[in-house]
Amino acid sequence: MTLLDHVSTPPAGGTGGRQPEVVHALYALVRAEAAAEAHAAGVEAADLEQAVWLRLLERPAGPRAPGPEPADPARWVRAAVRAEARVARRRARRERAYTGGEPPGDWTGCPERITVGADERRALRAAVGRLPGRCPRLLEAMLAAHDPTYREIAGELGMSQGSLGPMRSRCLGCLRRMLAAEVVAPELRGKER
Repeated sequence: MTLLDHVSTPPAGGTGGRQPEVVHALYALVRAEAAAEAHAAGVEAADLEQAVWLRLLERPAGPRAPGPEPADPARWVRAAVRAEARVARRRARRERAYTGGEPPGDWTGCPERITVGADERRALRAAVGRLPGRCPRLLEAMLAAHDPTYREIAGELGMSQGSLGPMRSRCLGCLRRMLAAEVVAPELRGKER
């Protein structure tokens, strides 16, 4: 007797009505097997679990597989979880994590990079200076080279520390809108209609 013996036969058009029952019947088993294999595979248990559910739903219906559920669900779940764990381990061996930072090569002393960076900083400082109200002082304080804390900025500006976050959000939104308006729209290419 299998876990799914209580499930009714599929409708003539496919397995649409049985999927919730299959998921309910196999949920605990898939979750336990995925949790047991996830650590060794180096993936999250939820990701492994999701891959198994997709594999189950992608099973072809036919004479050998009459519905989405296998003949022996416990054996199938164990095999599917282990297969997905192997795939995850192979993927982890092939993939390399992005370390961030500089692009490949030594760009640190590149004159073009230094010039572009200086131009971008100059344009940002000029745009911050054109902001309304207390925004220029707040953003200048946040852009300071010594990287002040919220407490230090609040003391410098004479305002409560709790209001810095919302005010910073409003100022950045204003800056974003102002810079977006200054960006030149690309020209139309080809024939105009």
